[in-house]
Amino acid sequence: MKRLSGLDTFFLVNENKRQHMHVAALGIYDPSTAPEGKVRFKSILEFFEQRAREVEPFRRRLVRAPLGLDRAHWIEEGDIDIEYHVRHLRLPEPGDWRQLMIQVARLHSRPMDLTLPLWEAYIIEGLDNIPNFAVGSFALYLKLHHAAIDGEAGVRVLKAVHSTSPDPEPAESRKAVRYFEREPTDLELVVRSVVNRARQVTEAAGFLASAGQTGLRLVAQRAGQILEAEPKQAAAGAGRKPATRFGAQVSAHRVVDGLGLPIEDFRSIRRAVDGATLNDVFMCTVGGALNRYLGKHGEMPRGSLNAIVPIAFGEPGKGTSAENRFALAVMPLHTDIVEPLERLKAVSQAASATKSMQNDIGLDLGLKLMNVVPTFAAIALANRTIRDQGNLVVSNVRGPDVPLYMAGARMQMFMPINIPTDKVALSVTGFSYAGTMWVCAVACRKVLPDPAFFVQCIRDSFEELQVAATNSLTRAAPAARVSKRGKRGSRRGKQRPSRKTAK
Repeated sequence: MKRLSGLDTFFLVNENKRQHMHVAALGIYDPSTAPEGKVRFKSILEFFEQRAREVEPFRRRLVRAPLGLDRAHWIEEGDIDIEYHVRHLRLPEPGDWRQLMIQVARLHSRPMDLTLPLWEAYIIEGLDNIPNFAVGSFALYLKLHHAAIDGEAGVRVLKAVHSTSPDPEPAESRKAVRYFEREPTDLELVVRSVVNRARQVTEAAGFLASAGQTGLRLVAQRAGQILEAEPKQAAAGAGRKPATRFGAQVSAHRVVDGLGLPIEDFRSIRRAVDGATLNDVFMCTVGGALNRYLGKHGEMPRGSLNAIVPIAFGEPGKGTSAENRFALAVMPLHTDIVEPLERLKAVSQAASATKSMQNDIGLDLGLKLMNVVPTFAAIALANRTIRDQGNLVVSNVRGPDVPLYMAGARMQMFMPINIPTDKVALSVTGFSYAGTMWVCAVACRKVLPDPAFFVQCIRDSFEELQVAATNSLTRAAPAARVSKRGKRGSRRGKQRPSRKTAK
């Protein structure tokens, strides 16, 4: 039995009728790569049943202490009903991209049953009119509660529930011995609660003593509370959060849409700005899209919108263990800068400043704080220091570079779907897979009634950035060639003295 961390508990407690705290992903698969050229639903059930024994979030369920005396615990579930967790749907005619997005949004709007292992999978057929995907493709919508998993752990789970070959693996190669736990009694949970509360008080005292005044100031600065600064200091950091439609209270209804962008184009763009990273290009693209979207609606504020950016620091060697391990930073997207390369420079500088500050305070400081303060205080702190300072969530996760397979079907696309929350009703997430950055926007329906237009704004912003980068590199290339010729010419121009003169 394992007690939830403070951050895991934060996601669990924030669950309500409007605000569902699960994350998800959408994959599209080509069944023609399977050994028989097709995939049966029965084969997919067997595939998940085999891997459910190995993937920790698939095996665990919650046990709560009486009267809420303690955080919830995870226990190993002995009987996993695969046919409950893996479900089968079909799109109506004509089976196009818009219908798929509507179906996924409906699934993402439904809360999870918190008394069962916190995952659901939906196989969706009828994708007959979606361009650029193989004929006969099917989709997988996979949902997990954020209390059970974070982004980096999600990548590990993704790899665990797929294979790197379309060929079936021998059943004995994946056998694993698991020990299931019995349901604890209320008395046992109460005793654990007393012990855990005493330990939490001790840990809190130790944390405050070690942090000191400097540490507490840095925590506040990291969270965005210290935003009053000199203009030069504030240039690279987040300013006050401007009011936008994304600061509303969310409804229970979601919209989802997305697109794919070539990773090679990201690499080309970043060469136009010294020190820029692929993530900087992604952030800059989102900033440009917001400028276009809000400008079209006549709602663009004067200052820059701020992004809440998760920064993972999980341990790569932890297998499929899925405890949340990430920090949150607030960064400006510089949506007020229209020229794309100037915006990229500003975003890159802001990212460098944020990384420097995170290194100064330690990425795990916020996680330690969440573990020692009461849950209600953690929620109030997050609302005050993160939600009040950020307009939207922007995250980017690096996925596998090689193709993956499920029951022999090759995965053609994998798009992450995040969480809109009160005050932060839009989330944009990128996921790189086999040469493509798949970008997904998910939002409350009432604040983003036109998700397809927002996705088009992302595409237009990226293309504008690409054109600006290409022009900049093209102008720089002749200048570099001229410079080199000039140096060679100066060497040729020096006349050696003749032997006669030398004498």
